[in-house]
Amino acid sequence: MAKLSLAEAVKLKSVLSKRIHELEDEMDRAAFIEVEKGSKLPKQARTLQNVEQDIEEVRNDFRLLDKLMYQANIENNILLETDSIPIVEAIELATQLRAQARKCKEYGAAPKEEYVHSFSETVSIVRTATFEPETYRVKAIELERRANKLSNLINAINYTIELEFDSEKYF
Repeated sequence: MAKLSLAEAVKLKSVLSKRIHELEDEMDRAAFIEVEKGSKLPKQARTLQNVEQDIEEVRNDFRLLDKLMYQANIENNILLETDSIPIVEAIELATQLRAQARKCKEYGAAPKEEYVHSFSETVSIVRTATFEPETYRVKAIELERRANKLSNLINAINYTIELEFDSEKYF
């Protein structure tokens, strides 16, 4: 059987998902036809059954590819600093680092102190940060750097892992 790198599998999974949506649209077109009452139905190039058969084949391939990708992401590790962690964990860590960086960027862009609109003319309300925005700005840069580095490690190993999957029908 032909082999496919994990990196190519990520792209193929997207291609298969798109193909499934296209076939679902074709099902809708093949399922109904408008003709004058009493007229003979025109011959269709592809019947609803043809499209259903194709979509079932693509869905089977999608499930198989998904399973192979999950197995590879669990069975293969990335060396991160001094730890070796499964790819699946590295993917989640990169996602979490990006989320944390987004929040730190938000705090890093906040003013240390700002006046808040008050309903009273005699009382001034000041919103004061309980942290140093510059500290969070710098922290955001570092978190984003770590996430990018981790993503690069994931991408690099994805090209070295091969899956037993025949992609000839799609690539």
